[in-house]
Amino acid sequence: MQPEIVFGNAHIDGADCRGWFMGNFITPFNNPRSTQDLEVKLAIHKAGEMRPEWSINQESTTLSILIHGRFRLEIPDKNFVLSKEGDYVLWPPGIAHSWYAETDSTILTVRWPSTAGSSMPIQSPLELSNVF
Repeated sequence: MQPEIVFGNAHIDGADCRGWFMGNFITPFNNPRSTQDLEVKLAIHKAGEMRPEWSINQESTTLSILIHGRFRLEIPDKNFVLSKEGDYVLWPPGIAHSWYAETDSTILTVRWPSTAGSSMPIQSPLELSNVF
């Protein structure tokens, strides 16, 4: 049997999952976009939009790539400004992060593996001693 070919729009298909359009959380589970191998998100942020809390993923590596705009990714003690198309930040599990869209921005994020419940919001990186 030949694998199913899927055609869609990442922005529309991810609307119910904060932009995530591939991962373990996609139903039905026989949908080719449902996978435990990785998660993929297309995020379109307006200038000034920010993540008010910090977030941490306990089990997955994360890669965020700038498609368009100017975007700041914040990790404790360091800020990364993605300003040229293709700029990216790659970080391992257990690193808290937050972000701020300096201009209208489009970001593609890939996280692997896709593990239910491994991503969680935290109020500040100081909470990390209570997380693990």
